[in-house]
Amino acid sequence: MTDQAVGGGHLAPGVARGAGAAARDRRGALPRRDAATARAGLPGFAGRRHELKALRADIGRAGLDTLTGRRGARSRVLLIAGRPGSGRTTLAEALLREVADDYPDGVLRAVLTGRDGAPAGLARTARDLLAALGTDVPAGADEDALAEAVRTALAGRRAALLLDDAPGAEHVEPLIPDAPDCLVVVVAQGPLTGIPDVRPCVLGGLDTASAVEVLCHYAGPTRVTVDPRTAEAVAEESGGQPAALILAGAWLAARPKLSVADLRQALLAVPLPPDLPAGARPLHRAFHLTYGSLPQPAARILRFATLAPDGLVDVHTAAALGGCTMPAAAAVLHDFVALGLLRPVDGTDPTGAGPVDAGAGPRYRLPGCLAPLSRALLHEQERPADVQLARARMLERTVRLVRSCWAAAEPDGSPARRKAAELPRPLRFPTRAAAAHWLRTHRGALLDAAAMAVADGQLDTLDRRLIAALTRALLAHQGPEAAADLYALHELVLRVAERRTVPRERAAALLNLGDLDARAGRTEQALGRYRGALEAARSVKDPTATGRALESLGDSYAELADWVRAADWYGRALELRLARGERSDAARLYARIGGAHGRTGRYEQALRDCRAAARTFRRLGDPAGQAGAEEVAAGVHECAGQLDAALGRRLEALDLARAAADGELEADLQLRIAELLDRLGDPEAARLHRAAGERCRKEIPE
Repeated sequence: MTDQAVGGGHLAPGVARGAGAAARDRRGALPRRDAATARAGLPGFAGRRHELKALRADIGRAGLDTLTGRRGARSRVLLIAGRPGSGRTTLAEALLREVADDYPDGVLRAVLTGRDGAPAGLARTARDLLAALGTDVPAGADEDALAEAVRTALAGRRAALLLDDAPGAEHVEPLIPDAPDCLVVVVAQGPLTGIPDVRPCVLGGLDTASAVEVLCHYAGPTRVTVDPRTAEAVAEESGGQPAALILAGAWLAARPKLSVADLRQALLAVPLPPDLPAGARPLHRAFHLTYGSLPQPAARILRFATLAPDGLVDVHTAAALGGCTMPAAAAVLHDFVALGLLRPVDGTDPTGAGPVDAGAGPRYRLPGCLAPLSRALLHEQERPADVQLARARMLERTVRLVRSCWAAAEPDGSPARRKAAELPRPLRFPTRAAAAHWLRTHRGALLDAAAMAVADGQLDTLDRRLIAALTRALLAHQGPEAAADLYALHELVLRVAERRTVPRERAAALLNLGDLDARAGRTEQALGRYRGALEAARSVKDPTATGRALESLGDSYAELADWVRAADWYGRALELRLARGERSDAARLYARIGGAHGRTGRYEQALRDCRAAARTFRRLGDPAGQAGAEEVAAGVHECAGQLDAALGRRLEALDLARAAADGELEADLQLRIAELLDRLGDPEAARLHRAAGERCRKEIPE
């Protein structure tokens, strides 16, 4: 999480007199940011103009490679280092605003620390960056492959990359692109040892004049002007930390009858833990002063904000965590922004009236410097059972939103649409496009919610429902493009199934993961998944999963060109299908066995299998299936060098495809017939069939 200074729009009185009063006061005439601060992009920027100028100069300064006469191959890396609360993210954002025109491919942002204070993980960060770049994310790829995909996607671009709250160099180095026209800005607490030619900018506290400027910006100029000495004392006692000054100034702004001296006295009255380092005392005092003035419902929402998936809080999350109504939660969130406790993200207006439809309304983030303080309060003041209940309420709300999102992609009048229409308006999406946009922009938070539910270990009913709903929504709105996210969800299902010893669910998860591994070309890994699925399915005598696993094993060995094993596994699957009377599946397997036997030179056996497949499809009245069986037989004849027989089978298959009105199959057959005719020395006939095939392809609906 970031320690970015917070604020925006109008400065509102706080929540000390209740959410309703604060919401009314917000509409009054209140001081705005000064022009210089507005140009910098964020409040609390005073006193960093020298650092900003130095950072800009560092972008164009010669690197080690350039000094030797070569242009650097990698992106310029700038480091803004400082303790949380020093305004390091604010400075980074100000820098990126000033240089945005130099990077026409845009600014990418990633927070490298998760909601729980632990590193977010390279794989998670890389997937998020690839999604922001609009690049397909390889399903199931490891960290190295994902980082390589990020670097490849940035190669040749002029983009800026902000890596915020970096835990260390090992979380940054793999993401640095080999693109000299890109800029990487890293925000961290310490150095990036091991990354060459990093330009560090180390932030300390603000000087007294700048600190007073921040305090004046939030508290208003009048009270600071009439008591400048005390304002300077507050600034010095804050250690020049922007985060502490913002909280203190916003607290005073909410109390127009108090003076700067009252603020100083209140800050000094906040008790300090005996072992608290001196550098952490100013922020501790400012935060606890603000927290202590909150009404109980608002204080509870602040404590629970650390549970928000992906660290992002919206009105739905706040209402569910706090157990209050959405209007009350919206008012509290707006007050938190005014008090410096939250910052808006996504460029949304923090003074908006709140959402009226699902997915509408702003989202907020708890600054990283405040997250540990809020998390400590959660552990100190909330019983584990109450934390569990709040988490369950939030996940239940998320399940309902995701189901509503999925329903928006279903046809009008479908059961899902009818059920969604019965939901309250804040849980309904007005259009399919709105639902798809919500799913895309909330993707990280939704995946984190699923991971949170699984990690809890006591919410296995909720986590199953959430994963099932999210899988449906991703397939409905994104289809194959969601493969990487689906892979992560199936891994979560597998984790739950193994923890609870549920073989049926374990088999399903392994089959889904195996399919995605197979599509990504990881055939050996897919084989391991399918074997595990087969074992789990057989242990509970699940014929559906068993049949699918057997057939998938055959497909995998066919992909590896191990035709003997492929035929063996197909044969086992065929026995199961025949025993269950599943004639259509049995016919399809006969054809696959025939194709495998043909590849091993067992031509007579292969043709018998193909005849069995064609005969079964004919009895079922399936001309398309029969055409497929005839095409396999044609392939067997080709392997045997019997080109005339292969041509006859393909022409027969073409007639069947036309009878089935299968334009795609007809086009493929026409082109394959053309290839055979070329080999048989009849180029004119080949040209006619090739033209017919290309014409069929054009007529296939998109």
